[in-house]
Amino acid sequence: MLIHPHFWRRRRLAIPGRDPQEIPTTSRRALVGAGFEVIEEQQPSFLFGRSVLVTGEVPRTTGYEAGFPPQQAWLGGRWQPDALVLDDQALIVDIKNKGLLVITGCGHAGIVNICRYARRLTKERALYAIMGGFHLNGPIFEPLIPQVLDDLDALAPGVVPAHCTGWRAQHAMGARFGEAFIPNTIGTRFEL
Repeated sequence: MLIHPHFWRRRRLAIPGRDPQEIPTTSRRALVGAGFEVIEEQQPSFLFGRSVLVTGEVPRTTGYEAGFPPQQAWLGGRWQPDALVLDDQALIVDIKNKGLLVITGCGHAGIVNICRYARRLTKERALYAIMGGFHLNGPIFEPLIPQVLDDLDALAPGVVPAHCTGWRAQHAMGARFGEAFIPNTIGTRFEL
């Protein structure tokens, strides 16, 4: 299991007007006990015989994708802001004769930051499709939708949003990208 070193941080969400909610953490001992080899890495790394590239820590370059502002981490004996979620990583697969497939988890690094970094890591290879969570749901992130869509439009990938993208962003993507927008639901199968 390839993990960014910040993965182990104790974290919580501190949303104004609510009691802070701690996020469950994973135990290294439990992972090792389940048979996983745990590898910590901040830099880009390959998996499966160099067929899948893990981004490692994604540079935040857009200026408007701010991570996850309500997140805090237990550092130095106290709760401190941890908005950048530097352990957010994505997978990159180069699809022969098509371009890059970028697969995100929650996309806390920002979907545009992730896509631009994927291209940088692969000597500006074109994007074929992006798939996963784009983290555009809720009042903090929905104002970013127009800018994100403008920047994604310039990159011209197929767009397959999931979970934390949110319905407003998905609706806007469907209207903007037409056939390049592919709705994603449980049980959907993709052949590349």
